[in-house]
Amino acid sequence: MCFFTSDYSTIKEKSIYGRYITYDHISSLLKKLDARFRVAEIGKSVKGVAIDCIDFGSGPTKILMWSQMHGNESTTTKAVFDVLNFIKSENSAAQEILKNCTIRIIPMLNPDGAAAYTRVNANGIDLNRDAQDLSQPESSILRNTYTDFQPNFCFNLHDQRTMYNVGESDKSATVSFLAPAFNQERDISSSRLKAMLLINKMNKVLQELIPGQVGRYDDAFNANCVGDTFQLLETPTVLFEAGHFPDDYERERTREFICIALLEGIAAAMQIGHTPKLSESHYSEIPENGKRFYDILIKNPIYFDMAYDKGVVLGIRYEENLIEDKIQFEGKLEALFGEGHFLGHHIYDCSIEDELQILKKQSFFSKLLS
Repeated sequence: MCFFTSDYSTIKEKSIYGRYITYDHISSLLKKLDARFRVAEIGKSVKGVAIDCIDFGSGPTKILMWSQMHGNESTTTKAVFDVLNFIKSENSAAQEILKNCTIRIIPMLNPDGAAAYTRVNANGIDLNRDAQDLSQPESSILRNTYTDFQPNFCFNLHDQRTMYNVGESDKSATVSFLAPAFNQERDISSSRLKAMLLINKMNKVLQELIPGQVGRYDDAFNANCVGDTFQLLETPTVLFEAGHFPDDYERERTREFICIALLEGIAAAMQIGHTPKLSESHYSEIPENGKRFYDILIKNPIYFDMAYDKGVVLGIRYEENLIEDKIQFEGKLEALFGEGHFLGHHIYDCSIEDELQILKKQSFFSKLLS
């Protein structure tokens, strides 16, 4: 049974849209939050931009979330503001969250990276590889918040690339989850099992909405990653990865599924927090992500007067470039291979005249030829 039963369109925060989301986009939204929400500056980035947190609720189940640790991963930030709109509604489920949970959200941990649309911070450091050294102000802010808040659960919010498919299927991994390992052996502790159970409940709901489009992220242990570190500290931690939904490069459909997953995850945390015995996990049944997708596959490029043998396939992936405050998707040739193994979000066959003419009109293809 779904915890979230509202019409998503009624809670979608329409003022933020697309892939380029910066602190300037969210600061006005933070100022508009009503008395149910407690907003505080918890530090500053390398470049002196405010890093804020939002607290709401007064219940015993404490959940810490953070988004845009990687500045160019903005889908979950949009979904967070959709969740806040749900909390502002008169929905009985929202009232249940406020009564049973205390939630702290850092909506943008890396505002400098967000402004530059880069994964790293202003010092060129990947914050998700800085959990042990804590060499960056943003890393210390997150750790201090964790220590101060002492959460029962952590939600680590990210985007993943369009390359990921689910298992051996031809379906894109629109949402992926991970219960991070806490040691090299990838053992299952009580806290990791709780994270798995949360994922199971979210996956069950998402399978009704996007069947076959939920994947499981690789769980190789890396103590430098924040999720692994918090799991090591015995706090159940869930990694959310917002991925590709067909023809949704702005990730507006994906944000809907992330929003629903967040609300279902909160509901599951409330239930698990009061469950005396944990049941067996079906987490391992979620297919692990593959890496078979290209944004574009071009078959038979020989018909485009290109010097390839018949049967060769070109694999093209988009580069995301920030140009005049907008993200432009520009194709880059990444691989040549024979037919059969790889998948394409868009597939063109140069031996078909109509598709050949479509390709000739696309600017990315002329750049490949130059």
